[in-house]
Amino acid sequence: MKEDSVSKKILVTLPDSIHAAMQEWAESQGRPLANLCAFLLERNLREAIERGEVPGVDLTPTTSSKDGK
Repeated sequence: MKEDSVSKKILVTLPDSIHAAMQEWAESQGRPLANLCAFLLERNLREAIERGEVPGVDLTPTTSSKDGK
C-alpha cells in the first residue's frame, strides 16, 4: 500500500545578514522566502546525491496515475 506524500516543515535559524540577503533574492523573484529556501535545499540535495555524497537515496519521482504510466 502506497502512503500519501505529505510535505514536512523544518525550522532553520539564520544570521540576520543571510536572512536579509535571501529575503531580497526572494522578493526579486516575486516568491515567498520559504519557497526560495525549499527550492535551494532541494536543488543542493539533488546535486549532492549526483556527486555521491548522499548514499542510498533515490529522489526519482514516482507516478501517481491510476494506470501506472
